Amino acid sequence: MTGIEFHTAGLLAAEVTEKAPSSISGMTIFLVIFAVFILPFVLGVVIARALKMKDYGKKIGLVLFTAVVAATPFIWQVTHGHNWRDAIRLGIDLAGGSNMVFEVDESRSEKELSNEVMDQMVGAIGRRINPSGTEEVTVRKVGQNRIEVIVPGADSEDVQRIKSLITRLGSLEFAIVANRRDRAHAEAVARALENPEKKDIRDKEGRVIASWREVKGDDNYEGVDQIVARPFTREDGTQGEEVLILIEPNEDRRVTGKYLVRASQTTDQNGGPAVRFVFNAKGGSLFGQLTSLNRPSKDGFERHLAVLLDGKVQSAPSIKDTISTEGIISGSFNQKEVNELLNVLNAGALEVPLKPEPVSEFSISPLLGSDVQEKGKQAILIAAFAVIVFMLIYYRFAGVVANICLTLNLLLVMGCMSFIDATFTLPGLAGLVLTIGMAVDANVLIFERIREEKARGSSLRMAINNGFSRAFTTIVDANLTTLIVAVVLYIIGTDQVRGFAVTLFIGIVMSMFTALYVGRLIFDIFERKRWISDLKMMSIVGTTSLDFIGKKKVAAFFSGALILIGLIVVVTRGQENLDIDFTGGTMVTFEFEDKQEIDDVRGLLQDEFGNSLTLEQLELSNDPASEGRFFRLRTTLNDADEGDNDTTATNTIRKKLNTSFSDDAHKLRKVTMDYGDVKKLAGSEDSPGGTEVALTFSGELKTSTIDNYLKEAIADIKNADGSDKYDRIPEFQLQGIAVDKAEEADKRFKKMSMQAGPDLLEADLKTALAAMQDVMETTAILDEVNSFDSSVASEMQESALMAMLISLIAIVAYIWFRFQRITFGLAAVAALVHDVLVVLGMVALGAYLSNSALGPILGLNDFKINLPMIAAFLTIVGYSLNDTIVVFDRIREVRGKNPALTTNMVNESLNQTLSRTLLTSFTTLIVVLILYAIGGEGIHGFAYCLVLGVIVGTYSSIFIASPVLLWLMNRPGSATARATEQNQKRASVSN
Repeated sequence: MTGIEFHTAGLLAAEVTEKAPSSISGMTIFLVIFAVFILPFVLGVVIARALKMKDYGKKIGLVLFTAVVAATPFIWQVTHGHNWRDAIRLGIDLAGGSNMVFEVDESRSEKELSNEVMDQMVGAIGRRINPSGTEEVTVRKVGQNRIEVIVPGADSEDVQRIKSLITRLGSLEFAIVANRRDRAHAEAVARALENPEKKDIRDKEGRVIASWREVKGDDNYEGVDQIVARPFTREDGTQGEEVLILIEPNEDRRVTGKYLVRASQTTDQNGGPAVRFVFNAKGGSLFGQLTSLNRPSKDGFERHLAVLLDGKVQSAPSIKDTISTEGIISGSFNQKEVNELLNVLNAGALEVPLKPEPVSEFSISPLLGSDVQEKGKQAILIAAFAVIVFMLIYYRFAGVVANICLTLNLLLVMGCMSFIDATFTLPGLAGLVLTIGMAVDANVLIFERIREEKARGSSLRMAINNGFSRAFTTIVDANLTTLIVAVVLYIIGTDQVRGFAVTLFIGIVMSMFTALYVGRLIFDIFERKRWISDLKMMSIVGTTSLDFIGKKKVAAFFSGALILIGLIVVVTRGQENLDIDFTGGTMVTFEFEDKQEIDDVRGLLQDEFGNSLTLEQLELSNDPASEGRFFRLRTTLNDADEGDNDTTATNTIRKKLNTSFSDDAHKLRKVTMDYGDVKKLAGSEDSPGGTEVALTFSGELKTSTIDNYLKEAIADIKNADGSDKYDRIPEFQLQGIAVDKAEEADKRFKKMSMQAGPDLLEADLKTALAAMQDVMETTAILDEVNSFDSSVASEMQESALMAMLISLIAIVAYIWFRFQRITFGLAAVAALVHDVLVVLGMVALGAYLSNSALGPILGLNDFKINLPMIAAFLTIVGYSLNDTIVVFDRIREVRGKNPALTTNMVNESLNQTLSRTLLTSFTTLIVVLILYAIGGEGIHGFAYCLVLGVIVGTYSSIFIASPVLLWLMNRPGSATARATEQNQKRASVSN
């Protein structure tokens, strides 16, 4: 924007330095462009001419182009010597990843830690490292002052990038650079020069009015427009510069990043990468006032505006004119820095700073064992094969076309997901196969329409033409409503929901393209070349005349009873309905003496803890030999569950661990402790002395491990009346004493020194040490013990619910627009709510019955609602909505311009669409039943929800949505009711 000049000295040099020599030659780039963007269309023309169908060249070329683009990520991997699967980024459950725990730097924090502050921190970090919401990243609070970050499949370079994003404070601020000319600056400048050792200059009230700030890079402002600057030696020994900036004493009048609406990429006046920012109205007003007061003087003297990022001067442009809501930040940026800066600014500044290095850092193995993964993958392949075989048998040549479309659809979805670097979990992969089952819906609609046209005596060409044209509106209506849901979920949903929304959006768009465009193209070519003269199809359902609406009272009673029973069980189970994803719990890290298999360890733990646990195999980042010895257990157990004040979740977990691994083949590592005499430290009047003690261990441990043990022991100290003696754990410090360089590098020590302040009484310290010594002698060492929050914070849960509510409103609005009646939208939403309530109740009921005789027969488990299940619920919404819109579209067609809506019209519509409804449900049910039966525990709960959802969604479109629509349309006093009444009178007279 005009009115600002930005210092860009060294920009070109910085870009040249940053760019590594490219390993891709110009010829390679040309060949890739030719193969992807030109060759498919050339081949399309060649094929069309060979077929003597020149007008089809562009159409064939477009199909080939989309296929090549989708296949490009996989071909690229193969041509570079990798496996094609490397183009697919797998989630934590399939590929493991990196686990880091960061701690708040309370010494640098100006805010008091609270749950609200920590929740805001979690949200900001999540938005930084997963702005698209497609990467299945987990960010959650651990303990009181720590944040855990789990990133799937991250390599060392990714980990370093993510660390930088996480720990960067991300605070943006604008201030005026002090100069030697303005009288208003004179006092601050004089005091700054008189006291060079002070960073901050304060007024009489103690408020900061000026501050020396480091200039990023090699920019030099000394002597420019009388700016107050001085040389500066950085921590790494390099030379730089500091400038004096003026600080607005009133915090409410400072121009900071809290007013930022959005940041986006742009270019500066030299064509280099830069960041454009936009403020809201208040930020624009404050910015306008700041720049207006510091416009150039009449003699042309210009003042400078400091752009501060994380306290450092990024650039100091001269102010040419008043600036309000927009501006540009430029400097020595490369593309990577711009991307990171955008992520940080758009995510928001951290409320409190984090320590730059994580407290713990591990590589973690896949959460699902190899046998579970294999079962899931096998089920996915079998399910896909079953759908393909069914379509071939039932629709014959049309089935071949459908299978070609389905295969291309799968390729397009996988290719798009690979391009956006989305992460695939096992339920996500199962969801892709479900997409195949649901994509059959569009093909079935078209084929059944063609069948109807053939039955009317139309020629093959006319049947194909009418079949596609008449099915087009229905397919678009059905899919657009689901697309609206996907868009709303992405815009305002949680990260987990956004990932699902992206997959849903891509899947729907691709299925519409393949069914309506590619399918039509294949049919047209084969029919025009006379390679087909007829379309033979099986017909299982045939013509029916069932009275569905006549069963509405029975259906209403059945649905009401099912929902009531289900909700009673849901309320009765309470928190037991929720898995760790939503409840949080306690996590502990333990170590075996010898290497173990994760499946064996999980099996032994399940005997004691049940299925409400997750297990992660850890590997120390600097010790590959640690693989198979370190494990982290997460369980829903917490102190509130124990009831007894004398029993903690940690003690319960220790006992269960000892029981689980009591045999010699699974020996847990134990470390004993000895401690010396507790010595008193000499103090002063201002700083009273505390105590000091030397600790010696039989094995190497981290200071954070002993910190946990000691805090736990101090917290257990009681008063005579049994109450806790310490409401707040007194401060103490642990210092590792390295015996050799290996210990120092590993940060695990056999000797430590512990110093405590005067708040911790000497007698209590001895009591705590004795208790700690006893615990370590009798139980295995737990390297980490902490509570952890749910994967979805409470405000994120509210965000997800709000997204669903707005989605339902959007559905009503769209259907109202398309069908010209709000009643159609309300009836569709009634069916969706019915389906979700029924499936929710059946999940709780299934878990309740899992211990009965029906449990093993039906494959029931103690199902708990987790993130994959939420994805299943959202899938059910999409499936049910699709089914309902197809029925409504036929009702609109049968009704025509008739103002009445009679029972006969609705029954006729339901009977006409029955074949399509049952076929679609059957193909989808094939998929989910196979996933449920042989998919293993990795997708068992997910598949259970989908089995119920397919059945209930089919039922509701017939017995809930249609009767509700009929009732709403014919409500007393409505025009439709009067028209229906007259229609029925005429019918009775004619009879």
